Amino acid sequence: MTMIAANLQDVRARIAQACTQANRPADAVALLAVSKTFGADAVAQAYAAGQTAFGENYIQEAVDKITALHALPLQWHCIGPIQSNKTRLVAEHFDWVHTVDRLKIAQRLSEQRPAHLKPLQVCIQVNVDGGVTKSGVVPADALKLAHAVAALPRLQLRGLMYIPEPAPDFVAACAVFARARALFDAVNQAGLPLDTLSMGMSGDLDAAIASGSTLVRVGSAIFGARTYPAP
Repeated sequence: MTMIAANLQDVRARIAQACTQANRPADAVALLAVSKTFGADAVAQAYAAGQTAFGENYIQEAVDKITALHALPLQWHCIGPIQSNKTRLVAEHFDWVHTVDRLKIAQRLSEQRPAHLKPLQVCIQVNVDGGVTKSGVVPADALKLAHAVAALPRLQLRGLMYIPEPAPDFVAACAVFARARALFDAVNQAGLPLDTLSMGMSGDLDAAIASGSTLVRVGSAIFGARTYPAP
């Protein structure tokens, strides 16, 4: 068994345990393996261990991997910020986008999504706790943006994505995640059927699952520590 396969096994066990503790079914939470900065070979190893959904932050790096691994039945999620000049690459190569926070970006993604592909699956990124270093629409504007995105022809609105500021402990993390869950429920009650609440990473997935996350984004716990290129 490779290191990546062993790590995936451990992460899946941790997710299952968190689901049990939250009285949720073991299959209630999907795992997105965040493969940014790791090469196509690492993704291939994870696929061999049963992982098919991968998250990427850096768009050009991701496109290179998507191209290299096109023969594998993988699902690719864009989980990084999207500039206007990169929307075409995202629309043409990804299956999901978690980081829509402006109508302009959503409109460009819809206009540039190739007709032969299924609609792009979209989550709206929300900055629930007002973190100054985090992207995302403020909660007060989330419902308006959700309605606008849901009306675009080549996008399918699936849910909300949230990246909190670090919390000091499990209870504090749950309190913040609960605010994201409340917004998720409010959008559903407003008539937009969402099924995806993308929140929780390596350090806080237990609290996210306890608070209702349906998808956790895990990178270092699967692939190991990252080495970033020098600026």
